Amino acid sequence: MAEEAAKQTAEDMQAIGEDDATPVLQYFASVVHQRMYCLICGADPDTLEGGNPDIAYHVIRNSPNIAKHYWSADIEPYPPR
Repeated sequence: MAEEAAKQTAEDMQAIGEDDATPVLQYFASVVHQRMYCLICGADPDTLEGGNPDIAYHVIRNSPNIAKHYWSADIEPYPPR
């Protein structure tokens, strides 16, 4: 999804002569990531307001655990609160 958006944006920018202004894939991934966290914790993804901070904490805390478990990431998960 993010790769397709980055590719389409690059093509659209090239079509108007703006080759150097193409957003990188990481930009699209960060936007998707941020919106996902907002939606999971109940915050408004456009304003980042509201939401349940306890749910946000646990979702964010779980990310390193997933990376370590499934992809053997060499990281230490967050210590308990």
